[in-house]
Amino acid sequence: MLDGGGGVSHQRMPMDIDPTAQKLQDDLYELGQKVKHHEANVKHLKTLKTRFEESFLSMQSALAKCDKSSISKEVNIDSIHAKSEEEIIERILKHENSAAAILCRMKSEAEALSIDHSLTKDVIGIVATLGKVEDDSLSRVLSEYLGIETMLGVVCKTYEGVKALEAYNKQGSINKSFGLHAFAASVERPLAHRFLVICLENIRSYVGEFVSNDPQRRLAIPNPRLPNGETPNGFLGFAVNMITIEGTNLYCVSKNGNGLREALFYNLFSNLQVYRSRQEMLKAISCIKNGAVSLDGGMIRSPGVFSLGLRHERGIDVKFPIGAEKLMNVPLSYLEIEKTMKETKWKKDRTSEDMKREQALLDHARFNYETKKLSHVPSQNPVAGRRSSGR
Repeated sequence: MLDGGGGVSHQRMPMDIDPTAQKLQDDLYELGQKVKHHEANVKHLKTLKTRFEESFLSMQSALAKCDKSSISKEVNIDSIHAKSEEEIIERILKHENSAAAILCRMKSEAEALSIDHSLTKDVIGIVATLGKVEDDSLSRVLSEYLGIETMLGVVCKTYEGVKALEAYNKQGSINKSFGLHAFAASVERPLAHRFLVICLENIRSYVGEFVSNDPQRRLAIPNPRLPNGETPNGFLGFAVNMITIEGTNLYCVSKNGNGLREALFYNLFSNLQVYRSRQEMLKAISCIKNGAVSLDGGMIRSPGVFSLGLRHERGIDVKFPIGAEKLMNVPLSYLEIEKTMKETKWKKDRTSEDMKREQALLDHARFNYETKKLSHVPSQNPVAGRRSSGR
């Protein structure tokens, strides 16, 4: 600021304001603003959660009013499918010291669930139990392609679920008094070997379109083409689309909203092609980009990598169950309501998680505010004073 003679005028700061007290006031104001911000977020998330809950109940009511008599099912397939699934579970249980068998045992025994529910609440299931196929030939070749370790793989939604299964001590060794190892030891079935765990939260999922108006949400993957532009003879489809998945697992299974087809099965099979015969598969080798199998046992694992020789006489004992229930004349409105319900539940669950995180941040902000407040007892409300000063 210039004085009358053109020089700089130096103004002194008032001596009655304590810089330390001023800083405490500023800190309290900033902390108070954080508290207000988190309070507003928690309030918004609570409103959002209530809205999702009301919407879900409304759709449940709408679904109950649908004309279920218009939904017909193929005759005599329920018992066949149930028998096939039971056989798969029985075969899994024969691998007594496997993680898959232990988890199946926990699921089937209510007492086990009450002992430590945290072990299973994030587990979706075992790979072999999460999909079905139309016939034994397809089941056999796809199960052989994946191998027994993958077929017995444990599928979890999140990494938290993976951590619940196994922990380690400071030396990096497995803590056998924790998680699945502890339960296995308690039923005298100690885990004998490594076991595969697939975490949907971290795997590479399909990014692309879906077949329109398909209740099974098959992936819209372009068919292979020979140099002449035609689809190869004997091409039956992509393995990922030949797995039939339960309706509850088609939408919003993973934390990021994906269903099992685009998450789990695309990660396992990618663009694996399926052919009627080995001969037809080999004729189409020029357009096999990721791998292929044939119903008579042919297998190309990846370009230039072939599985040759004889199959094991008995094959893999744990395979995908046979046959999938086919719904006919299903009203499109019914399927849309089911899909929207699944998505709404997923959004509600995500909102609940966000609310827990935001509440923790609010509690922390309040604690910091009260702690700072105790270190300074002002003559007036520092936040109010700050507002009155135009801040």
